[in-house]
Amino acid sequence: MTDVLLIALFAFLGAAAAGLIGAAVLRLLRHRSLIVSLSVVAGVAVAAMLAGTLTVAWAMFLSPHDLYVVTTVVAMAALISLVTAVLLGRRVAAQSHELALATRSFGDGGTFAMPAGQPAAELAALARELAATSAKLDSSRERERALETSRRELVAWISHDLRTPLAGLRAMAEALEDGMAADSGRYLRQIRVEVERMNSMVGDLFELSRIQAGSLALAPARISLHDLVGDALAGADPLAREHGVRLVGDRIDEVPVEVDGKEMSRVLGNLLINAIRRTPPDGTVAVAAHRSDSGVVVSVTDGCGGIPEEDLPRVFDTGWRGSHARTPPAGAGLGLAIVRGIVEAHAGRTEVRNVQGGCCFSVTLPTA
Repeated sequence: MTDVLLIALFAFLGAAAAGLIGAAVLRLLRHRSLIVSLSVVAGVAVAAMLAGTLTVAWAMFLSPHDLYVVTTVVAMAALISLVTAVLLGRRVAAQSHELALATRSFGDGGTFAMPAGQPAAELAALARELAATSAKLDSSRERERALETSRRELVAWISHDLRTPLAGLRAMAEALEDGMAADSGRYLRQIRVEVERMNSMVGDLFELSRIQAGSLALAPARISLHDLVGDALAGADPLAREHGVRLVGDRIDEVPVEVDGKEMSRVLGNLLINAIRRTPPDGTVAVAAHRSDSGVVVSVTDGCGGIPEEDLPRVFDTGWRGSHARTPPAGAGLGLAIVRGIVEAHAGRTEVRNVQGGCCFSVTLPTA
């Protein structure tokens, strides 16, 4: 038993010395190629075995012939190990190079393509993660392009929408100043209407800028959805009467919600105003609210005749409008973008779908 322990001790000391030297070499070569590192690892393994064997052989006083035989066997094993390590290192290095080239392509704005061949499991997992990241970057670039397009359209449209009333205001002011206005009271009333419309547009722009900057401060409180919808219907009723549209809100559940009452009233008001203006006279705008598995759902259904399928994904984009007309009451195309921003600030979501004779806008909010 003592001889076995001594043999184990001598073998451990010889292998440990080789291992320490190999660790130092690996640290010095840590920035070199993977082939070099694998070769060092294979060399350390063989050197540790050789050092332990030679130490034990020295302690056992083997004959020179036996020591030569042992050394030759270990040298052959070292040669095979080093060749195997170099081949493996070349294969892994080639796969890493292919992965680097594929990564560079999608980093420059392209799409990541999985390298050909069968890479090692770790490299294959890395390639899958890079492919998923590439898909997310493509989606992000697409959203960024869409946002940039909508910003440019918004600037152009807002410029047009502001220029028209300003030109009218200037003409009316000059007529009043020159005493050419036959009915000055009508001119003053029209000036007030145009100023109110411009003030509403500027208010929408300010609200949207706060939403997009993430500075919209909410003051949530527990309120009844029935009361919230009822107030919104009462506020939209004069506009509905003016357009000859009937408001229906008889499917409102008594559901409590934790929301900012002022901001959610703006959401419902924007949806109702949009629905009333798009619904022809003698049409109906219906409001419903109920609890579902995903939360509390509030829907506004109009009689606009539907939205083209290709436009449905853009409905809540900034500056989008259902027609290319830039005359009142088309608006600046900010109402639905504000709706989405406020709802998302409440951790909710907005959706739109076509229904029989019109479309249905729905807002889903978390339950209180």
